Amino acid sequence: MTADEARAIAGAFAPTRPWKNWNDYCYALLKLRSDPLYPGVLAALRGSTSPVLDLGCGLGLLAHALRQDGQAMAYYGVDNDAAKIRSGRHAAGRAGLADMCFEQVDLATTLPRHQGSVAILDVLQYLQAEAQLALLQNTAAMLGDGDRLVIRMTVADGSRRSVVSRIGDRAANVVGWMRFRPRHYLGLDAISPHLQQCGLTVTATPLYGNTPFNNWLLVAQRD
Repeated sequence: MTADEARAIAGAFAPTRPWKNWNDYCYALLKLRSDPLYPGVLAALRGSTSPVLDLGCGLGLLAHALRQDGQAMAYYGVDNDAAKIRSGRHAAGRAGLADMCFEQVDLATTLPRHQGSVAILDVLQYLQAEAQLALLQNTAAMLGDGDRLVIRMTVADGSRRSVVSRIGDRAANVVGWMRFRPRHYLGLDAISPHLQQCGLTVTATPLYGNTPFNNWLLVAQRD
C-alpha cells in the first residue's frame, strides 16, 4: 500500500484535537504501510461480491482497504475488544463507509451467523487448539460457491521466523494491544488437511513482505 493510500485511511482514525490520543492513527498508518497483509487479502477477495465476515477485526482496517480498492461488498467486523470496536465504528462513520457493521464478540464462546466470505487474520493463535479447528470447520460451513475463506496465520515450523512471531505476539499482549496471550500455533500440515476435509481447496503462500515474521496467507474455496 502506498504512503498516500495509507494516510488516506489512517486519517479517519486521527483525533479531532491535536492534543488528544494519536495511538490509533499511528498504529493504522504503520500497519498499512509496513504489513503485506492488506494487499494479499484484497487480491484474495477481489472478484467476489459476497458479504465478508472479519473475525477479530480490530480497528476495522480491512473495511477501509476494501472500499479504497473498489470492493463494495457488505462488511461485518467482530472483535472482543470493545474499545477497538468503538474506534472502528467511529472511523468508518468519519470515512463515510457504507454497508458496514461492527460488533463486540468473543470468538472463544460465540460465532456470529453469516453466509459469505470470511477473513480470519492473525486470530487463530489466540484460541486453544480444539477451538481453532472448530472455528475452521464452522466458518467453512459459511461458504457458498465463489466465497472465500482468507486466513493470515503464523505457521509453527520451528524456524527463526516462527520464534520471532511468537515473541511479537507475546509482546503485543504484554503492552496491552492484545487482550489475551497467544495459546497455540498450527502448522500447515494440520490446517490444510482439515480444510480439505471440509470440502475446500486450499492454497498457502508465504506473506513475509519486509517483516521478520513467519506469516502465511491461506485462501480456501469450495471444490
